[in-house]
Amino acid sequence: MTITTTGVRVPSYLQDPRRWTLVEAWDALAAGTHRARPDEAGSPTPAYVARDIDNELRNRLTLAAQQGGLVLVLGESTAGKTRAAHHAVRECAALAGYRVLAPDTGPDLVIAVDVLTATLARCVVWLDDLERFLTPDGLEAGVLAELTRLKAPVLATMQLRHYDVFLPHTESSQDESGGLHAFGTGARVLKQTDPLYLQRRWSATELTRARDCDDPRIIDAVTHHGPYGVAEYLAAGPALLTEWRNASRPGAHPRGAALVAAAVDLTRTGLRPPYPTTLLTTLHQHYLPNDPLLRPEPIDTALAWAARLRYGATSLLLPTNNPDAYDVFDYLPDHTTSPVTENAWQSAMDHALDEEEQFMIGVHAYVTAPHIAEAAWRPLAQHNTNAAVNLGLLLAQTGRTEEAEEKLRQASDTGNINATAALGTLLAQAGRTEEAEEKYRQASDAGNTNATTALGLLLAQAGRTEEAVDKLRQASDAGDTNATTALGTLLAQTGRTKEAEEKYRQASDTGNTNATTALGALLAQTGRTKEAEEKYRQASDAGDINATTALGMLLAQVGRTEEAEEKYRQASDAGDINATTALGLLLAQAGRTKEAEEKLRQASDTGNINATTALGALLAQTGRTKEAEEKLRQASDTGDTNATTALGMLLAQTGRTKEAEEKYRQASDASNINATANLGLLLAQTGRTKEAEEKLRQASDTGSTNATANLGVLLAQTGRTKEAEEKLRQASDAGSTNATANLGVLLAQTGRTKEAGEKYRQASEDPRSPLPDSTEQPPSPPQP
Repeated sequence: MTITTTGVRVPSYLQDPRRWTLVEAWDALAAGTHRARPDEAGSPTPAYVARDIDNELRNRLTLAAQQGGLVLVLGESTAGKTRAAHHAVRECAALAGYRVLAPDTGPDLVIAVDVLTATLARCVVWLDDLERFLTPDGLEAGVLAELTRLKAPVLATMQLRHYDVFLPHTESSQDESGGLHAFGTGARVLKQTDPLYLQRRWSATELTRARDCDDPRIIDAVTHHGPYGVAEYLAAGPALLTEWRNASRPGAHPRGAALVAAAVDLTRTGLRPPYPTTLLTTLHQHYLPNDPLLRPEPIDTALAWAARLRYGATSLLLPTNNPDAYDVFDYLPDHTTSPVTENAWQSAMDHALDEEEQFMIGVHAYVTAPHIAEAAWRPLAQHNTNAAVNLGLLLAQTGRTEEAEEKLRQASDTGNINATAALGTLLAQAGRTEEAEEKYRQASDAGNTNATTALGLLLAQAGRTEEAVDKLRQASDAGDTNATTALGTLLAQTGRTKEAEEKYRQASDTGNTNATTALGALLAQTGRTKEAEEKYRQASDAGDINATTALGMLLAQVGRTEEAEEKYRQASDAGDINATTALGLLLAQAGRTKEAEEKLRQASDTGNINATTALGALLAQTGRTKEAEEKLRQASDTGDTNATTALGMLLAQTGRTKEAEEKYRQASDASNINATANLGLLLAQTGRTKEAEEKLRQASDTGSTNATANLGVLLAQTGRTKEAEEKLRQASDAGSTNATANLGVLLAQTGRTKEAGEKYRQASEDPRSPLPDSTEQPPSPPQP
């Protein structure tokens, strides 16, 4: 008798959990492992070589067996993800006696959850190629929550290129203020797990273990894998990729290569394989080079070449149960970076079999072909709220905010909480903060963690700190590492550094590189330079360019300028303008003026105000006063008080004292300490002693060492020797050689010649502050 669940027919392979494969009998090929080059006995799977992630993977599986939850292995095609995951299941003691639930599709997974609810079968849910299940009617956050409630461990693999489709790292697809994402269904699931990344290229320890293996195929792979990973060499990936790329030439197999190219691009559009021969033969014409000497081979010959088995492992086009349809070796799209052609996008749209497939084509097109994404989602949006949400966010990204709001409200009014949260972000970006808060609260109260995080950030921006902390804690406790990182930042800003460090470490340990970078900054601020460097390097190695720049700054601060320059160049080459500016400043300090100017101009031309200010200062130092003033005025007009202060210095140096004072006062009123100190100096130089003392005290009390030194000089000049000595000692102890030299003068004048000589020697070690000619002279003039 056919079992039904919630009115839906249960596929026969899912009906009886007792028929599901036992973990102990689960075959690697059945799990989806790539076939490898066979040995003499024809075995398609070589011996397993332990990978570096094995222990962590088993630990996570053990925890998931106790508590439920998703364990995700991420990596490139043929990195060995499926084999490592299969081995972990077989070796995990906590899964002994479990069955393997391997649904074919997302809808089948949803049905299987009902089967588990009814039977309470102990099983591990196996989702190889997770992207196939991240559909609106597949593995949604609610489905994962139900599996977790049932304490069913979910083990999945996913290729890096698919992961980046759902969670891309581009400004066009992410919103920092709300952390919301256009691809709600898949992104919300992926954000609930910290993936284990399996490197394509094997580590030194993995290679050592492989060399100790007695399987001749493994030994051969270790010997010949070259720049490739051992697993991808065994699966013949590099060899097939090279053969395909070299086939588009006269006398080779140009039509076969074009057929493969068509299948590769169709895969990258999100259209599910297999692909009918008629589709491939129609589309492949657009991939044939326009070369009269090419003379492509007949279509039958081309198909036979593309589907021929190579190295006993695989082929370029993979035959299927349908003799007139083909899949494609997944290594090829994983290593293809050229844009998907317009013809491929259109063909995918024309051949989508159902709304789910059309929806996923939109997901794949969102970043690189937004017009295709819009065409895919617009007809679905009238009755599919997930499509309406995605369409609304796409419209917002392209500046059509009114229509975006309309679509998001439409979906929100049907009860789609993701739409409500996204609407909150749209309103927040438009400055309608009260409405945004209302929507965020509505979505947060309904359990949307992203909305809770966004609400916390919105409250923090409004200065409602304790409310913000409360919301960010709530989201952090729900597992949102972005919320944990933001909470750490808010705690650090309010002086709760110990708890901030704890939160940063918590998020960093889950792989959140923003948290690792922030932790590095906090450690640097608290003087733990060695630990800070370690964290910056960790985040930098994970690809965080901000961390690379911060590492350069830390290295520069401790005098390791060559290393600092290397890091600045690395981050600058990756497009970080702050790194370009810092590199320019470092070069200027090293006297490499020409290079410094080039870098500072490069950053300034992008609108970086700090670079414009630094460029103005450099031009002033090299005597190009007119251009220097132009740059400093440009930066000052944007509100940069450092530029206003530097402009005041330039005006003072060129005798335009009245204008200089005006600029100093402008920057001082905006709380620029250096401007206040320089204003005090200018007032002292023009005889306005009382006001000069007031300004110098103000700057000194806020931490300006130069102001403290100059105040000491001013006090000495007005006969207040005891207080002058106190201020000069304070500035000298803080590293001011000008204060040290003037302290020596003051000590000599009061008869303490031995101590005066000691101070002179101390100051003479730093050529930046020349000594007075004799001890009979008054203290040196104050210095800016």
